[in-house]
Amino acid sequence: MKPVRILFVCLGNICRSPLAEGVMRELAKRAGCGQTIVVDSAGIGAWHVGDPPDRRSIAIARAQGIDIAGLRGRKIAVADFAAFDLILGMDGSNVRDLRRLAPPAAAHKVHLFLAYAEDRNEDVPDPYYQTAEAFEALYQALEAGCSSLLAKLERTS
Repeated sequence: MKPVRILFVCLGNICRSPLAEGVMRELAKRAGCGQTIVVDSAGIGAWHVGDPPDRRSIAIARAQGIDIAGLRGRKIAVADFAAFDLILGMDGSNVRDLRRLAPPAAAHKVHLFLAYAEDRNEDVPDPYYQTAEAFEALYQALEAGCSSLLAKLERTS
C-alpha cells in the first residue's frame, strides 16, 4: 500500500474526529499498514484546542481496546491542506467549512467521510449533546466507515 495521510475533521475535535483517528490508526495497525497510513484529527472551531477528547469518546474507544486519551484538540490550519492527502469531514457543514478554507489546489482532498469511505452521502451525527448510547452508535459508524476506507485504500494502491 502506498503511504497516505488522512485528517479527520469535526466541529470541535473532541468527539467524532479523535475517535475516528483512533479507530483508523488501530485498524491500520491490525492490518499491518500502520506505518503507511498516517492519521490525525482537527476541528473547525478552536473551542477545545488543547483539550482531551470527550470522556464518552475516550470510554467507548477504551472499551474497544483503543487509547485516545492522549489526543488533544486542535483547530484545522491552512498547512493541513498541504500536509494531508485526504481531509474527511464528519458532516456536510464541516465539509462546506473545509472547502471554504481550502486553497483551490487542495479542494479535491476534501470529502464527506461516509460518502468517501462507504459511498453513502450521510453525515456522522454529532453525539455531543446525546447519551452514552449515541457514542456507541458513533463508534459503530466510525468502525464500519474506517474499515471500508481501509479496504478502499488497499484496493487503490
